[in-house]
Amino acid sequence: MKTFKKILFWSLLGFALIQFIPTDKVNPPVDHKANFFDIQKTPEKIQGLIKNACYDCHSNETVYPKYAYIAPISWSVKSHINEGREHLNFSVWGSYNKDLKENMLNKSIQTIQNKTMPMPGYIVYHKEANLSEAERTLLVKYFEEILKLKTY
Repeated sequence: MKTFKKILFWSLLGFALIQFIPTDKVNPPVDHKANFFDIQKTPEKIQGLIKNACYDCHSNETVYPKYAYIAPISWSVKSHINEGREHLNFSVWGSYNKDLKENMLNKSIQTIQNKTMPMPGYIVYHKEANLSEAERTLLVKYFEEILKLKTY
């Protein structure tokens, strides 16, 4: 029992101490001249779908949930956001070249159709991100239209 108490004490102390390791949660500023919605003049319905399902990880407008302020969960959340922004960041869309935009749109279509995005773990805590088949189809058609017209 004495060993258990020591392990519990040191574990709780370690957990308390890691709360002081900061995680940067400041979003970079959004330049509306480079923002996907502004460039594409995206309809409100599509904007809502993208904001609910994609924006927390794929834009500079992340809304951090309460659980993202508790280490080590905060580290994982920040890592996912950084990775998401590396793959696609709607806030800096205008800074991408045409080939990259085309690739990102094709990849977006693929991940939406394969239901690999939004990530299943994200949907558990963000019910609004759980896209219906009709919503997925609407997003895919929107991205396909941009590709077809080459207006990216």
